[in-house]
Amino acid sequence: MARKPADQSVNQQDILVAAADVLQRNGYEATTMKDIAAEVNLTAASLYHHFKNKDALLLAVLEAGLELVISRLEPIVHSTKPCDQQLREMIGVHVLSLTENTAVGAAMVFEIRSLMNGVGKEDDIDYVARRSTFFARRDYFESLYRQVIQQGVDQGIFRAVDVPIFAKTLLGAHNWVSVWYKPDGRLSGQQIANMMTDTFLQALKF
Repeated sequence: MARKPADQSVNQQDILVAAADVLQRNGYEATTMKDIAAEVNLTAASLYHHFKNKDALLLAVLEAGLELVISRLEPIVHSTKPCDQQLREMIGVHVLSLTENTAVGAAMVFEIRSLMNGVGKEDDIDYVARRSTFFARRDYFESLYRQVIQQGVDQGIFRAVDVPIFAKTLLGAHNWVSVWYKPDGRLSGQQIANMMTDTFLQALKF
């Protein structure tokens, strides 16, 4: 089958999903732009029309995944529901998001270190700025959990815990779901989300 040029038949979302899948199979270092192009039946040259290099493509994958989850969490955090209900919904939404697209979640676990290192990329001003923005948004994402947990402690809904450590522990457990979850496994994404919700809410009870 002939490879497609960089036309409207393949959009950036298609490429991001394909890139996440290839990264999950091969890992960042072993993945090439040619591999990703082949996944969506593009020529490598056409892929460069959308993304200037593999670093930019990885960053775009992580940005898209992070922004999707933030967009689902913010309405919960800004609601007037009790903190325990907010946290319950936040955990459920996040875990389900990860089971819906394990490849993006796995990239957040395994490939983010490629962004953190950034060796030899400092001369790309646009990339460095976007990378800084991404990590600021990741901190904001974590702060949503910290905010709700801290409010619960302050209001006597949750027991006193080290909020930053508890939030990192919770998010670490969430992120690894994308590594071990299997769509054809014995538990559905919703069942796993429910179990994790119960576990962490129970840990916050007096």
